[in-house]
Amino acid sequence: MPIHNKLVRDLIPKIIESTGKKFSTKILGNEEYATELKNKSQEELDEYLKAENDQEAIEELADLLEIIHALAKCHGSSIEKVEEVRRMKAENRGGFEDMIFLIEVEDE
Repeated sequence: MPIHNKLVRDLIPKIIESTGKKFSTKILGNEEYATELKNKSQEELDEYLKAENDQEAIEELADLLEIIHALAKCHGSSIEKVEEVRRMKAENRGGFEDMIFLIEVEDE
């Protein structure tokens, strides 16, 4: 039986069960959950970076967004608060739409 040892989406156990396969799961505590969300975010980011086309990229971005929603809750906040902070940072520092690549800054 392959060992996965990773956080999965809530409906995955039902999906596996519907195939008749045996499996085991556990419910994580808050600290373990936060750690596994971070691990999952790295996994999804790696998959995004390896995407070979726009459709794959969008699928992986959707997974990353789902993780961001969960992380916001994990940190006692909401996706709305994350969006508010994003907007404020964009107002104060800009976004990334102008595609500016900083080469160097002179030291004093």
